[in-house]
Amino acid sequence: MPMSHETIVLLDFGAQYTQLIARRVREAHVYCEILPFNAPLAEIKKRKPKGIILSGGPASVYGEGAPHSEPGLWDLALPALGICYGFQLLAFQLGGRVERAEKREYGLATLELCRPSVLFQGVPDKSSVWMSHGDHIAELPSGFASVGTSENSLAAAENLERRLFGLQFHPEVVHTEAGRQMIENFLFKICGCRGDWTAASFVEESIARTREQIGAGKAICALSGGVDSTVAAVLVGKAIGDNLTCIFVDNGVLRKNEFEKVLANLRERLNLNVIGVDASALFMGRLAGVVDPEQKRKTIGTTFIEVFDTEAHKLGQVDFLVQGTLYPDVIESVSVKGPSATIKSHHNVGGLPERMKLKLVEPLRELFKDEVRTIGRVLGLADEVVQRQPFPGPGLAVRIVGEVTPERVHMLQDADDIVVSEIKKAGLYSKIWQSFAVLLPVRSVGVMGDERSYDYTAAIRAVHSQDGMTANWVKLPYEVLETISNRIVNEVKGINRVVYDISSKPPATIEWE
Repeated sequence: MPMSHETIVLLDFGAQYTQLIARRVREAHVYCEILPFNAPLAEIKKRKPKGIILSGGPASVYGEGAPHSEPGLWDLALPALGICYGFQLLAFQLGGRVERAEKREYGLATLELCRPSVLFQGVPDKSSVWMSHGDHIAELPSGFASVGTSENSLAAAENLERRLFGLQFHPEVVHTEAGRQMIENFLFKICGCRGDWTAASFVEESIARTREQIGAGKAICALSGGVDSTVAAVLVGKAIGDNLTCIFVDNGVLRKNEFEKVLANLRERLNLNVIGVDASALFMGRLAGVVDPEQKRKTIGTTFIEVFDTEAHKLGQVDFLVQGTLYPDVIESVSVKGPSATIKSHHNVGGLPERMKLKLVEPLRELFKDEVRTIGRVLGLADEVVQRQPFPGPGLAVRIVGEVTPERVHMLQDADDIVVSEIKKAGLYSKIWQSFAVLLPVRSVGVMGDERSYDYTAAIRAVHSQDGMTANWVKLPYEVLETISNRIVNEVKGINRVVYDISSKPPATIEWE
C-alpha cells in the first residue's frame, strides 16, 4: 500500500470480528491494515499509521500464553482504541487491573455515558451495545477516566492527554446502535484522518501490486464464474494482460448445466482467455467413499491444484495461480496462536497441499463479499455477474450430506435448479445472500400415485447476510416454499420430502458441511 494513503493499523488478538473492524474503517474511506498482535514496532512504524486499533479476542490478558502486543507500543505516542480484549490489554499493560467478572456479559447491554467525550460526540447518553466478555477492568490505569458504564461493567474509558481510548463492547457489529459513529469519531476527530481510500483506489493499487508481484511471469486463474474469481481475473488481467490464462474446471459437482453456461459467458461477455477442463471423472473417483466433510473439502482442494498444475505445464512456464479468496474463507480456515478458531477448511485455503508448485496471487483476500461487488461495479462488470449469489468452491459436494455419488449429484442438481429458478421468479434472488437445496442422507416413507415410496429428503436453505460471517434465515413466502416443494417432489426422482432450514449463523454455518 503506497504510503501516500492514511493508514490505521489493526492488531489482531483473535476475534472473529477483526476483519469486520477493518471493514468499518474502510467504509469510512480510511485504509486499514491488519497485523498480528505481536507485530514488531518497526513493522508498525513502517506503515506510518494515523492511529492503532486493538481487536477483541478469546483469551484472558492475565492467562498463561495470552497474546500481548509489544510493550513499547504505548511509547509510540499514537492514538489508540482498544476493543473488548484490546481495552483490557491496554489497561493491563499500563498498570490497571483486570479480573474475572462476577457477571459475564454476552449480547445486548445498555451503555450509559457519564461524562462528555470526543469519542462519543453525536452518541445518545443511553444506547444499546453488543457485549461479549467474561473478564472486566477492576481498576483503570493512572490518567484514565471512566466515560461510560453498563449494568455489569466499566464500558468505556479514556486518557484524553495520551489519546488512548477503550471500549468493553464491540462497536463494529450492527447490534451496537451508534458503533459506526464511535469509529468515525476515532478516525476523524481523534486520529485526524481525511478519508482518502476508495474502491477506485483499491482497484488502481491492486493492479499495481499484482503487476509488481508477477512481473513478466505467467499466471493461471482458478475461475468459477462467480463474482469473486471473476473480479480477481479481471483485476489480474488488467495487470498482466495476455500473460493470464483462466481455467474453469468441471469438478463433477457444479450446478445443472453450469459448465457450459459459465464458459460461454466468460468468453463472450468478458473476453477472457478461458480454458474449460472436464475433470469430473477424476473428482468423482477421488470422492468415492468419502463421508467426512473436512476430507471432502481437502480432497477437492488437492485435486483442484493438481488439475491446475497439469494445465499450467501445458502452457509452458507458469509460476502463479490466481484465486478469488475472500476473508471469510481465510478466517474460517486458518488458526494460529491468538487468532480465531478453525471452523472448517475452504478448498482454496485450508485444502491446499503443503508443497504446491504454483505461487498464489489473491488480490481479494482482505475483502468481504459486498466489497468485492463494489469493486466489480468499478471494473464495469454486469449486474448478472456482480449480483450472483455465493457458491462454495467444493460445490454441491458440501451440500450432499454423506457420500457423493453421481446419482445424488444429479438429484441435487435438479432440486437446486428448481430452488434458484423459483427464487428468481419471485423477484427475491438479488435480495437474498444465498438460496439453495441440500440433499440429506435421510430416507422416509411417502405415498406417490397410491404407491409407497422410500426416498431421500431435500432441505431448502435461504439466508440473509452482509458479509458471510453471520447470517439469519429468510422468511420465504409460504407460496414460494409450497411451489418449490411441489416441484421438487413431482419432478426430481428419488426425493419425496422437503424441509426448510431455519437455523442462523451462528450457531449453524451457512453451508451444511
